[in-house]
Amino acid sequence: MWSYAFRRVLMTIPTLLVVITVCYLMLHATPGGPFDGERKVSEAVLANLQAKYHLDMPLWQQYLYYLKGLLQGDLGASFRYADWSVNDLVAKALPVSATIGGGSLLISVVIGVGLGIVAALRQNSLVDYLVMLIGNIGSAFPSFVIGPVLIMVFAIWLGVAPAGGWNDFDVRYMLLPMALLTFINVSTIGRVMRGSLIEVLNSNFIRTARAKGLPLSTIVFRHALKPALLPVVSVLGPLAISSITAAVVTESVFSLPGIGKLIVNGAANRDYTLVLGLVVLVTVVAVVLNLLVDLAYALLDPKIRY
Repeated sequence: MWSYAFRRVLMTIPTLLVVITVCYLMLHATPGGPFDGERKVSEAVLANLQAKYHLDMPLWQQYLYYLKGLLQGDLGASFRYADWSVNDLVAKALPVSATIGGGSLLISVVIGVGLGIVAALRQNSLVDYLVMLIGNIGSAFPSFVIGPVLIMVFAIWLGVAPAGGWNDFDVRYMLLPMALLTFINVSTIGRVMRGSLIEVLNSNFIRTARAKGLPLSTIVFRHALKPALLPVVSVLGPLAISSITAAVVTESVFSLPGIGKLIVNGAANRDYTLVLGLVVLVTVVAVVLNLLVDLAYALLDPKIRY
């Protein structure tokens, strides 16, 4: 398993290089530049700015200069945020997104798996219909619709949580964004867990366990849970990655100073180094999460070998 993990880490290098190169060329191919704002600067100031950020070099030299900095762990200087490097901006925004996204994903796994188990054991009951209703609503309505609804109900009508903003990890300001991401993730995890457990419970080895007179709790938690969790683990990687993309909407709706808001601001301001730095970060996170999912397969199913 460790040799497989090492090979996967090595494969990350060409993947990262391709993603960085394509993103770099696409950003520089877009019309305009980082200093093309409504307020025009003089030619002399523009020349100084381009020299400061090495934009006066040929494109291939800029690319190699960026790669050299990247190898040293330097994501470059932001074009728009004066006196801020991309490393500083990411270090400031990442804890916010990790707290909201990571916390909501952990809560979603617990609630989603629990609801899925209950729904599978009590098919066509009220809990089963509730899980299916949550799954349908979470799949049918996008986060930019559910988010304002949560604000209207819990912030404006009931007044139990702030409508938005960030107050240095104050739990009250995390409630609504985490509730939004949790609801969307539970809709997927609960539905997948329910279908997977129903299929496992109809397997021959479960019928054999029932024929031996084993209690239901032993059948579910000792024999059925591990194989039923495999499809759930499969969707956890994409869910975690989609939580990053969903953060763009969530952090915009709730005005959170996280990675999603940085992506929007970087793209709108043509802040090349900021966008590239965030692309590198998201790519590394995606590769690591997919690797963890593959390793989790081997832990849940001993028949899987790498």
